[in-house]
Amino acid sequence: MENCTKAVFSGSKKTLKRSCGPPIEVLLTRTSGALQVNVTWLKEDGNNKISVRYKALGSHSWNETVETQLPNTAVVEKLTPSLVYIVQIQCVTTAECSQCPWSKNHYVPSELTTQPILVSAKYTDITQKTGCRLISITWKFPVKDLYDGYRVTVWKESGEPPQAQLTTSEPEIRLILSYSAYRLNISAYNNASVSPSATHVIPQHIGANILGDGRLNVTVHNSTAFTIHWRPDLIEKYVCYVVEWMKQGHSGWYLSFFEDAIARKTVSSISEHLEPYTRYRVTLHLRPNKNTCNMKSINNSESTYGTTEFYHTEGSPVGAPANVSFHNVTLNSAVLQWSRIPEEDLRGFLLGYIIYYTEHHYQETSTAHNITVDPGSTSFHMEALKSGTAYQVQISGFTSAGEGIRSIPSVFKTDPKVNFSIRAAIAAFVVVVCLLVFGSPVIKRVKAILWPRVPNPGHSNAVQKIESPGQLKLLEALVTLKAVEEWDTKSFQILEREAVIPLSSMLPHVRTCEDDSLETAHAWSDRDGDSAADDDDTTDTLLDTQRTHFQSSPFTFAGGYTTMEMFQQFTPQWTTEGGSNTPSIEGEPEDFTVLKSMRLDYVRQFSTSPPSDSEFTPALV
Repeated sequence: MENCTKAVFSGSKKTLKRSCGPPIEVLLTRTSGALQVNVTWLKEDGNNKISVRYKALGSHSWNETVETQLPNTAVVEKLTPSLVYIVQIQCVTTAECSQCPWSKNHYVPSELTTQPILVSAKYTDITQKTGCRLISITWKFPVKDLYDGYRVTVWKESGEPPQAQLTTSEPEIRLILSYSAYRLNISAYNNASVSPSATHVIPQHIGANILGDGRLNVTVHNSTAFTIHWRPDLIEKYVCYVVEWMKQGHSGWYLSFFEDAIARKTVSSISEHLEPYTRYRVTLHLRPNKNTCNMKSINNSESTYGTTEFYHTEGSPVGAPANVSFHNVTLNSAVLQWSRIPEEDLRGFLLGYIIYYTEHHYQETSTAHNITVDPGSTSFHMEALKSGTAYQVQISGFTSAGEGIRSIPSVFKTDPKVNFSIRAAIAAFVVVVCLLVFGSPVIKRVKAILWPRVPNPGHSNAVQKIESPGQLKLLEALVTLKAVEEWDTKSFQILEREAVIPLSSMLPHVRTCEDDSLETAHAWSDRDGDSAADDDDTTDTLLDTQRTHFQSSPFTFAGGYTTMEMFQQFTPQWTTEGGSNTPSIEGEPEDFTVLKSMRLDYVRQFSTSPPSDSEFTPALV
């Protein structure tokens, strides 16, 4: 049998050395440059004071150790909010915990110091659910990758509990709420901090189909009690209700109740008395849950039945319409505009406006007129006014308690009567513009009809058919003859005379047309002068001659180019034996039988004295 040794020892728990920790749970919270540490120990370790050491991420040395006086909690101050820290925790050694090892590293993210930024808020009525609306709110956080999610707190502005705490990882939220007013707080969070919250107020919605439609009425008894009435058929479906009332700019009050017998509820013993001349708004909400009428949750928990307004005591307005102005002033009318009376100055339900206007004279009085318009109006078209007259206008509002104060007098003057008409001026302007735009072509056309231009011989076919110098010389003589005829037509009374010009007497002028044009002109002038001297004695003879020979003259032409047509009648018979068109005018004048006579038809207008050579010689040259 082997040797065995037996040892006996004794002791107590206090004298035994044991190790405590590390903590099984650590909660780190950063606020305003400080870090709060809360720990949980094993049950046998009890509650111990703790010691904390920390360092910034990337640093190699630990900062001084912080010991606390309270168990299970510690506060580290003077931290930089933007830095990430590493924290280790241990218990403070005691007789019971003689050994306290450091815990593992706990990472503390940066402190969230900025609040979320609201991007949009949309409120949409739900057609399938009367009295409810869909609330869609989106936001963004300016710092990325520092948060774990968002916390949204929602509650009613009236103060009715509860406050709903919602958590989401996305920067948006959708809720189905009644038409009541709500408040939302939105903040970002991570495992060590919570950002400052962004607050958004959802205003009370006054639907057009629920305000003042008769479904909800109020009877005021005194400053501490009033009764609301609704339609009896509502009792068949709902038994849980909540009534809210508030005045402008205040959060309001509420009362939830159960009612399954009568369609009314008296609210009494109001903590804050109803004020006179103050408008209140009361709303009735319906709750589908019949087990309890208290609201269990915010989202999709009630719908709005109706809204109305009431006064405990009404008074006359203490304010008047402002910003009175006049527009579109004419001879006998003007448009009057003004601003509404502020609600705090109404002191009752506005029933309308009274417009006072009189003719404004400095030393005379005139009859005052007044017109009543609807309470929703802010303008009025004044008619049947006198032209060129000044008018003084004042406006006041009135309630069931009476008329309020009038506005400051405003003066305007209608336009005076004038002979000048704007329409006439516009019409004249249009006519002038039309003449400038379309008048030039019309004037040219009228001028062409009444005063036709003398045809240019150079445009005739005869000139273009000239093939010899002889034809050109003959053409020059005929052009000279035509010029005399045109001058006589403009200068003398209309007459006609017959002239027989032998060819032998004309050809010398034709041959010398280029070299002696001045003598040719004088020769023709003498012949015209003699004819003019004989006109006084032979007027009747010439008139008869005009009737007899004008139609029978072989040189009467239908076209405008009379001289050219005459030339064309001469030239076909001036041919040589060889068939050439060149006339023989180089030698002595020949007695051409083709020109036995030539009838000249003159159109003249007699003046007080016969024309002299100098009056028509330039026309011949």
